[in-house]
Amino acid sequence: MLQKSNPKNDHIQIYIKDKLYPRHQAKVSVFDSTVQGGDAVWEGLRVYPQGVVCLDKHLTRLQQSAKTLAFTDIPSKAEIKKAIKLTLDANAMDDNTHIRLTLSRGEKITSGMDPRLNQSGSCLIVLAEWKPLVYDNNKGITVLSTSQRRNAPQFLDSKIHHNNLLNNILAKIQANVAGKDAGLMLDDRGFVAELNGSNVFMIQQGKVYTPFAHACLPGITRNTVMELCKDNDIQLIEADLSLSEFMNAEGVFATGTMGELTPVVEIDGRVISRDSQLMDQVLKLFKDNIRRYCEPLS
Repeated sequence: MLQKSNPKNDHIQIYIKDKLYPRHQAKVSVFDSTVQGGDAVWEGLRVYPQGVVCLDKHLTRLQQSAKTLAFTDIPSKAEIKKAIKLTLDANAMDDNTHIRLTLSRGEKITSGMDPRLNQSGSCLIVLAEWKPLVYDNNKGITVLSTSQRRNAPQFLDSKIHHNNLLNNILAKIQANVAGKDAGLMLDDRGFVAELNGSNVFMIQQGKVYTPFAHACLPGITRNTVMELCKDNDIQLIEADLSLSEFMNAEGVFATGTMGELTPVVEIDGRVISRDSQLMDQVLKLFKDNIRRYCEPLS
């Protein structure tokens, strides 16, 4: 499912480092760490009139990822919130909006891998776009299990929400070639990890299952679903789950900020049922409650 350009985004204002720029002027240096080696961390945020969904959790993960990567200049949550509010206000955005929040290590004095070359401080980018949910959550998506495995912690810890997304992009390319919406990635042991851009859940015998976060990102939307299940006495189990178990599940759905909750209707040509009442209950719980997870910026 290919996203489309929205003409409303042609003249948006984008925050870079310390000020706003019109879209056509919004650029970073060729010496920026994002360009030099994907040396940055990021978050995806969804905006409703009530605020930004799970904002504090997203900012915590951004800061923790930057700390793991030994960034020496990490802005405070107050500073980041101020930049987000400035951007949203400049664009008159308070709904139907997605924010790509990026923090790079900043500009280098000369090209090279060594972080000591970064002597100008980090660079915060707030890119807010008019963007609906990326998938048709009524129709659902089709997926392909890919040969590209999800990174295990001994290679590159998925708990770092970093900008080096080639692992996931290669999986997405395989799905594109096959005409599917997303790539289903296994871990290094052959268990299901996640889709190339979202976490996955399955329904079986009155229970909700999701893979251990060994090789996948423990997503914030994933965590919200887990909380909703607990609060509503729905049994939620984390487990090592095989591809066969997902193919034979009573229902499968994906979770992520850009798509929220999306049914998976096909895996490797095997049809996945959309008739699970429990899955529909979880999807409705999320839809009915998501706005109470919003946090205002002021």
